[in-house]
Amino acid sequence: MRMTDKTIELDCGKLTPTFSQRLAAGLAPLTSLFRGFRNRIEINGLHDLNDTQLRDIGLSRADLTSAFLASTFFEDPSEHLTRSARNRWRLSLFRSHED
Repeated sequence: MRMTDKTIELDCGKLTPTFSQRLAAGLAPLTSLFRGFRNRIEINGLHDLNDTQLRDIGLSRADLTSAFLASTFFEDPSEHLTRSARNRWRLSLFRSHED
């Protein structure tokens, strides 16, 4: 008998999650909520920066305000700020290529 003729059947179709995997899956929504709350506090801290400092990180005061207005209490407003900063960066690249 050759090695290629012998097959082993593995029952990999139904893997039961471990306790730590079930615990992590159960705590994921709570972790996400906590992260969003922590990011809201950090974004509030950005209001202490002056306009030049905000511009250095690619944001404006309007971005900070719209991040809070665009997201509900349970959503993370930092995603909106990230998009705003990236869009402003892309726009500045586009403008620099036009010159």
